[in-house]
This record gives sequence, C-alpha cells and structure tokens, in this order.
Amino acid sequence: MLPSHRPKASSDWVSAPPPSAAERRGNADRRRRIWWAVLYGSFKPRRRKPPRRLDDSRFHSLDWHAAHLLAVAIAILLLSVADAFLTLTLLAGGANEVNPVMALVVYQSAAVFASVKMTMTGLGVMLMVMLAHYRFMRVVRVDVVLYGVLVVYVGLLGYEFWMLRELIDLTDL
Repeated sequence: MLPSHRPKASSDWVSAPPPSAAERRGNADRRRRIWWAVLYGSFKPRRRKPPRRLDDSRFHSLDWHAAHLLAVAIAILLLSVADAFLTLTLLAGGANEVNPVMALVVYQSAAVFASVKMTMTGLGVMLMVMLAHYRFMRVVRVDVVLYGVLVVYVGLLGYEFWMLRELIDLTDL
C-alpha cells in the first residue's frame, strides 16, 4: 500500500486552537478601557508600587501615590492661582507679560487667561504626579522636579510681591 499524501490532523493547540477557546473569548478587550481603569483605580487603588520584574524604562501606572505628592500638587495649584491674581494686578498697574504663551491670552480676557493658566498648570502637575517614580532625562526623578516647580513658584511670587511693592511706592510719589 502506498503512503497517503494527505496531511495528518494536528492535535497541536498552537497550530489549531480547540473550538472551545474561540467561544470563551469576549468581544471587549479590557486593556482598551484606559480611562475607566484610571477612574476605577482612583477610588479602589490596587497598584501602590511598580512591578518588581520591570525596569524603570517601561511605563507602569500606579493607583496609589504618596501623600506628600498631593500636598505639593495642591501647593503648586494654589500658588498658580496667586500668580494669576498678582499677574493681573501688575498688568493693571502697567507691567508687561513676559511669558509669550500667556501674553497671547492675557490681553484678551482675564477669565480666559485664568482658565488657560489653571488648565495648563493642572494638567502638568497631574502628569508629573502620575510619572513621579520615573526619571526625567534619566537623571533626576520627576518628584524632585515637582519640588523644583514648587520652589520656582515661591520665588516667582516673591518677585511679583517685590514688583507690586515697587509699583505701590511709585504711585505714592
């Protein structure tokens, strides 16, 4: 008898998955619901530390952040509000806006200026808190950069108070 040239039926699951595997799969892929995971993780946190098996080069989101990051984020946002108020006060006294991005908005409307400033600051702070465990340019951790932003805002407000004092001294003369 001659050998048959028909291929044998493979019992290998890699080449041909069993029919029951196709029935178990759902249409929805849970990995595509990123915003749901962020919102759900905000109220029921599970990931408090990065995974041990991954290095620092891969992104891994955390659901739970340190309390000091919340304090720094709130302080930066409050200082941003004070900066917006002092900027508008100084502009009313005759000062000029140095930031070219904010100069496009500040001379149009104070409300638009405040909303753009708070949106940009809030999104930046939120991003830095999310990436607090990573290194910026592989040199310095992002949480240290967040503290640097806080120090710069304190210095900026000190400079604005000094300019406001000089403006008040000039108007008294």
